Amino acid sequence: MPPVSQRQNPERLSKLARPQSGVVSRRQLAECGYDNDAVSRRVTAGEWQPAGVAIVLHNGPLTTPQHHWSAILTAPTTAAIAGRTACVSYGLKGFAALKADVLVPETSKPVPMLGVEWRRSRRFWSSDISHSRRLPTVSVDRAVVDAAAWTDSPKVACALAVASVQQRLTTPGALRKALADAGQIRHAGVLRLVLADIEGGADSLAEIDLAKLARRAGLPPPIRQTVRYDNSGRRRFLDADFGTFSVEIDGGFHIKPLKYWDDARRQNDLLLVGQRILRFPSVALRLEPEIVVAQLRAAKALFG
Repeated sequence: MPPVSQRQNPERLSKLARPQSGVVSRRQLAECGYDNDAVSRRVTAGEWQPAGVAIVLHNGPLTTPQHHWSAILTAPTTAAIAGRTACVSYGLKGFAALKADVLVPETSKPVPMLGVEWRRSRRFWSSDISHSRRLPTVSVDRAVVDAAAWTDSPKVACALAVASVQQRLTTPGALRKALADAGQIRHAGVLRLVLADIEGGADSLAEIDLAKLARRAGLPPPIRQTVRYDNSGRRRFLDADFGTFSVEIDGGFHIKPLKYWDDARRQNDLLLVGQRILRFPSVALRLEPEIVVAQLRAAKALFG
């Protein structure tokens, strides 16, 4: 074990390290009397290990919090856990991050670090960091919006927004504000439409889009919210009626299991009395309109 000089204060170091999951910066080490030589001796002796430019006060595998703290303490300026990594820390399921997303100011130049994706931003201020967390982490709304913007797929971006509301991490209104604050980011247009779907239901916007796509498919304008009777004699309302077949639009919350079963049972009841029904998620009308048009044309050719 390397010697401990009178300048070194292990108790103060332990107190600093405890809320940081056992990870400290070089500056904190110096404040506790550990210069570079003292740190090197402990690393060489196998007591400590470097992670980025931070030091972990053990030599075993790093836990997830220790990995995140190492990144935060490696950044040369203000930094915060962000994107999918932050979403997962708030409890979002189904969207694990391959690397730790760490937000830094645009001018920051952190050293490359294994397992860390440095995300530079012109719009990163201390007010973006949640005060409810010991580990610096952006707010859940910013995390969701950033995660959506940082993904290549508009489908995944929409799924992130929907899942965050579905899993009760945030609200459509809060996401709309975060989206407005973000300005011109990738997928902003489709995200605004999806959030409107979640808030107002498919009949507010998606049915209007469906009418436009139907016109491209050579169909007349549909009759909205028509009444049909199922095999039990109950009245059922259909989103769009084209005469020989109908279309149902699933809004943002229709991915909930119980809601999905309610809709499936409703459609099955109508099919049992001869109703022909196509079903589209509202997101498909925005992201894959050509497929929707092709299926509407096919239905027209098949059903007359």
